[in-house]
Formats: sequence, C-alpha cells, structure tokens
Amino acid sequence: MKKRFFPVALVASLLAFFGVQTSRAQTPEQVFKAAGTPHAPKVSVSWNRYYDYAGITQICQQLAKAHPDLVKLETIGDSYEGRRLWVLTVSDFKTGDPLRKPAMYIDGNIHSNEIQGAEFALYTAWYLAENFQDNRFIKELLQQKTFYIIPTINPDARDNFMHKPNNAHSPRSGMMPLDDDGDGLVDEDQPDDLNKDGHITFMRRKSPNGRYILDPQNPLRLIPAKPDQPGTYELLGYEGLDNDGDGKVNEDPIGYYDPNRDWGWNWQPDYIQRGAFKYPFSLPENRAVKDFVLRHPNIAGAQSYHNNGGMILRGPGAEEDQNTYNRDDNQVYDLLGKYAEQVIPGYTYMVVYKDLYSAFGGELDWFHGARGIFTFTNELMSPYLQFDRKTASGQEREAEQYDFNKMLLFNDAFVEWEPFDHPTYGMVEIGGFKKNYPRAHPGFLLEEDAHRNMAFTVYQTYQLPQLEIREVQTRKLSNGLTEVTATIANNRIIPTHSSQDLKYKIERPDYVSLKDQSIVAGLVMENADLNLGKEQKQNPSRLEIPNIPGMGYVKVRWIVLANRPDLTIEVDSRKGGVVTQKF
Repeated sequence: MKKRFFPVALVASLLAFFGVQTSRAQTPEQVFKAAGTPHAPKVSVSWNRYYDYAGITQICQQLAKAHPDLVKLETIGDSYEGRRLWVLTVSDFKTGDPLRKPAMYIDGNIHSNEIQGAEFALYTAWYLAENFQDNRFIKELLQQKTFYIIPTINPDARDNFMHKPNNAHSPRSGMMPLDDDGDGLVDEDQPDDLNKDGHITFMRRKSPNGRYILDPQNPLRLIPAKPDQPGTYELLGYEGLDNDGDGKVNEDPIGYYDPNRDWGWNWQPDYIQRGAFKYPFSLPENRAVKDFVLRHPNIAGAQSYHNNGGMILRGPGAEEDQNTYNRDDNQVYDLLGKYAEQVIPGYTYMVVYKDLYSAFGGELDWFHGARGIFTFTNELMSPYLQFDRKTASGQEREAEQYDFNKMLLFNDAFVEWEPFDHPTYGMVEIGGFKKNYPRAHPGFLLEEDAHRNMAFTVYQTYQLPQLEIREVQTRKLSNGLTEVTATIANNRIIPTHSSQDLKYKIERPDYVSLKDQSIVAGLVMENADLNLGKEQKQNPSRLEIPNIPGMGYVKVRWIVLANRPDLTIEVDSRKGGVVTQKF
C-alpha cells in the first residue's frame, strides 16, 4: 500500500477547521505571572539546586552582563587555593555612585558545609536585578541604596564538600592543611568512602555488647536500648580506615580551624576558643572581606548566612562583650529581629551568648564592634519547615528527619545499610544520611526559604538611613545679616551612627553644608525654639553632626552676611548617603 504524506501546514489547517486545538510552546509573555516572582528573567536560574564554584561564577557573570546598569562584578581577593572571591554590587548606577548610598553587606558559606548561604545571597542579587523594571518598591530601593553581595567566602572547601566524599558536617573549615593529631603529618587520616558512593556515612556492627537496637518504627534507624534491655548494635563512627597505622580512625581530617573564629574583635587563641587560628585575620579569605569593608564605609547593615536551626542571631557572641551592645542599638536590633520572625516562620530571634553559646572572634561581632554595623547571622533551615513544629525534643527531631526523608523525599536522602568487610572492625554495615541532608535544604524548600530570608535583608536595607532636608527657614537680622535654619530628618529606624560607632568614633561625623560664601557663624541647635545651640567656630559652613538618629532629626543654623543667601544645602553622611537640595 502506498504511503501518503501531508504537509504539516495542511494538517494544522484541517485540525483548526474541525475545531481541534493544537498545542505549542508558550512564549514568556504568555506565561501567567505569579505574584512576587520575576516574570521573564533575563538570567534563568533554578533555585531548587546547589551550585559549585564554577556555577556560582557563571551566575555572577551572567547577572553582570544582563544588567550592566544594576550589577557590577568584582573580585576582592583570592582564597587559599587561588579562587577568586566574587562580590556583586547591586544598585541603580544611573542614580548615583553606589559608594555614596547607604549599603547592605551580605555573605554566605563561611563554613563550607553550610552551603545554602551562597544560594540565598545569590538569590538576593538575582531577585533585585530581575524585578527592578517591574517592581516599584525594588526600583526605588536600588535608586536609594546599595547591596554588596559575596556569595561564598569559602569557595575552596565548598567545592571539596560538593565534589569529594564528605558527610553533612565536613569539612567545616577551609582547605589549609594542618596537623591535627600532632604526628608531623597533615590531613593524612581523613574519612574514607569505603562503599564509593560519594558520601561519608556511618559504620555499625552487630554486637551483643552494643547498646543500640533497631527502631521498630523505622528499621533504618538505631535507637538506644532501654537500661534493662540488651542491645544488638554498636556504632563505630563515620566510615573510614586507620590510614597511618596509629590505632585511630579518621583522627586527622581536613583542617581544623574555624573561619568564624578568626575575626579581630574579642579574639581568643585556640586553647580558649576552639577553632581560632594563628592570630586575627590570619586567613586570606577573611582578610579580603575585612579590607573590602574598610574600603566601603557606607556599609550600615550586614547579614552573614550560616546553618542550621532556624535562628536570627545577633551579638554579642560572648557574655564578656555585653557592653558593646547598648540599649539604643538593641532597640534597633529588636525591631528588625521581630520583623524577621514574622516573615520567616519557624525562625527565632536570639542573642548568641545568651540563647546559644559563647563564641569569640566571630564575624558578627567584628562587624558590629569594630565597624558599628547592625549585623545579623541567620542560621538557615528550620526544623519547622519539615512538619510545622517549633518545639520538640532532640530525639523527636531525629525521628522527624527519618520521617521527613521517607514521607517527602521518598528515601532519596538515605544510603541503605549494606555489609562491608572492614580490615579493622571485621564485618560491618555502612549507611546513613547523605551529605546533602539534613543540614542542606531539600530542593523544594530551598527557594521559599531563600525568598523569605531575602525579604528580611531587603527590609533591613529599606530601614538604613534615609535622609531628607526640610523646613528651611530664613529670618532677616540687623546689619545685613540673615539667619538660615534647616531641619535634617532621618526617615528610617537605623541611625547614621550606631552607639558603638559613636562610642569609639569609628566613622567621621555627618557633614551638613551651606554653599553660601558669606557665612559668619554656624550652629548645631539643641533647642531651636529657645534659640539654644552650640556654635562650630572652625569651618562654620560645614557643620559636623555626630549622629542623625533613626526616625529623628537635627536642626542646624547659619548666620549669613547676605540679604539673599545661596540656599543650597548638602548633607554628606558615610552611612546615610548624600543629599543636596536648593531652596
């Protein structure tokens, strides 16, 4: 039988004639927009997965190329192994120099196994750039403020975590080799991937002397035997071998030092603070961040993403440092922290030393103590995201991890127990949770939590100082003099100088200048109604203001030898930006 072929166009016409609908791919314009999400992003990124250093670099480059008027990509230095540390500057470059706007600093992934901080930071840059054209709030925010975003400040160990066998907790430090066990060798007895599955899981062994039994509700899990009950298993730790023949297994892993104990505020040596390295800023990555922050005095707020536990942390890190955080600054922290609890369900606003533990030499405290910057550390991935429960015991939480893996991940996060003939322990079983669980968000939770945490940092950025010149008044005096009085208001809750900044004079005062050339005197008013003010005798045209408080104002006054003075006023604040107005 002879086959007949019909042109595609003819077939489509016939189907249309008979009312048969044909399907075709939708264009971006035809896709129905979801509220709060970029509709047709120039840079398409899947936020349900994790990216290694090469992937992060590519996304950064794509954002800078697609949005040249909003995103600039630079490097602040190199990691220990020579990887570039990228920073994205996100602002509306057409409305002024980003360095002259109040700025928010964000970084992530200082601990290499706490990987999602990089995605959360990157999501923020992506969201801001892709929403700029269509979202009025985002547009005005980037016209007024600047974001400095460093996705990862530990790229070496991030790649090691992803591409080498690890467990959910390793490596936490960077990749600088150290002799942990004091035998003259470095990193010679790391965990070994005995079953070659890319994950370091647990070893267990059947033993009449063991104190664990199989959970009758879940045979994948071991639970402690009751005091009067015989056990059937013993746990042998993470899978590995005695590689150096010293009778110990896994005793010299990568590191160890803690990059978040290396900062130059209330630093303590390793024998007091476990994880501290040689001296403050002894790590090249932290030095690069420190130098960047010192070069950008407009940074007034900061966020460093860690994991896990669902916490919104502020300092002090140690009880001894309580005086660094006084009442005025704490009021600002409390307002921001309570807002964060509202937009990130399941997260709890906490003080590090009081609600968690004492830590010395942390990034959080350096930003606040040494630079006077209002800083938070969010510990990502709340147990609340699993089963909507904020309070549970440790054993209940562990059981939830198994249930969550079974009910929502369909056991994708678990390596099933399999026998292995170990050269030291004999016949053992190897299995347990993979390195991508439970510290790291499962894919379907990643974007939601990134968005909620981003929303908090956007709110904090919105609350950075927003200065306004208003209520300029003139009054003629005798002898050809004119009195000029102006009110400089701050319309946001964060002051131009934190109390810590004022205490140690970290940043220069704010300058309020009148451009007239015939200024006789300048005063900072204490009570304008009662005509009480403090005269600044040196350089009266540029008055030095110690601070413009949050949701507050200051009044200034000049005496000018002119009947019609030049009423051009400029406010120049390192953390509050530059405002110029002619009246």
